[in-house]
Amino acid sequence: MNAENGSADTRAQVVALAHELGFDLCRFAKAGTPEHAAEFRNWLDRGDAGEMNYLARNSDRRCDPRQILPDAKTVIVLALNYFQGARKTQPVVAGVSPAGVATGKIAAGTAATTGRIARYAWGGDYHNLIEKKLAVIDQFLRECGGRQKCYVDTGPMLERDHAATAGIGWHGKSTMLLNREFGTWFFLAEILTTLEFAPDTAQKNYCGRCTRCIDACPTGAITAPHQVDARRCISYLTIELKGSIPIELRRLIGDRIYGCDDCLDACPWNRFAKVSRETAFAMRPEVGAMKLRDYLGLDDDKFRQLFRNSPIKRTKRRGLLRNVCVALGNVGTADDLPALEKATADSEPIIAEHAQWAIDQIRGRAVA
Repeated sequence: MNAENGSADTRAQVVALAHELGFDLCRFAKAGTPEHAAEFRNWLDRGDAGEMNYLARNSDRRCDPRQILPDAKTVIVLALNYFQGARKTQPVVAGVSPAGVATGKIAAGTAATTGRIARYAWGGDYHNLIEKKLAVIDQFLRECGGRQKCYVDTGPMLERDHAATAGIGWHGKSTMLLNREFGTWFFLAEILTTLEFAPDTAQKNYCGRCTRCIDACPTGAITAPHQVDARRCISYLTIELKGSIPIELRRLIGDRIYGCDDCLDACPWNRFAKVSRETAFAMRPEVGAMKLRDYLGLDDDKFRQLFRNSPIKRTKRRGLLRNVCVALGNVGTADDLPALEKATADSEPIIAEHAQWAIDQIRGRAVA
């Protein structure tokens, strides 16, 4: 089967099946070298990937889909909207002390006590949900004679490049992919197949001279248009980084405990975002109601129970509680000190270290 001898009907069936499964977009690109492969290698060489060594280990495969699947002809790119509407809590300004509550700069009893989680991690683990959908399409393509590799951001592919080539969206200055209908709030998935389908065309870049995403980054991680130093990115610091968060960046993290949406929230295209039809991505009530200091009472079993089938389980208990300590150091009050003092004796040294830092920050504000 190839693009010239009758795969148009099969292509239409793939698109119809994708929509039936709940995907919002399904488009096609040739399985060629990603457009920004050279830039990706330069980014690695600069050290901007931080401790994400796995990116360098399989960089050759990321830059050539045919090293993943010999005879690959097409990348089928799928997008799934996860937007759950406006936040129900008021975000805390990074580095603002609890005195800001009294002056009205921070809404008492909202994000200052619960912490902020990136939208994509509010609900169930998208990997599990999307992988089941991909398996259905994979089976259909097998019946058509194809061999496939399916990925949900865990495979060695420069997925945003393939998505942009397929016309899912365009590269924003934050390096996030933008779509005129869904803004930035969508997951990507790819099916690499040996079947050849007619490719879609890329979209125009509609960012213009806008730099709101760059201006919004709390840590200055977007060092230039389309350039991100992951070592300063709050998503990297709170998820990918396994060790101690650099002291000079801790206050800039504010009340964020898992990821950061600031560059996404700032994008004007998100005013067109629609609420996802997928309810599995909604905030879990038991997580949304958690006060920051309550996280410090989680042992390993309670952590696994609370975040079962959640993207947040990726940080493990030690990573999340490390982040919680930093958030409390930024927005906590004297009421949080007992929980933090107990955390200084935690069996995980990284939690104990960050808990002591948080205590010092809260006490320092009290005498300032």
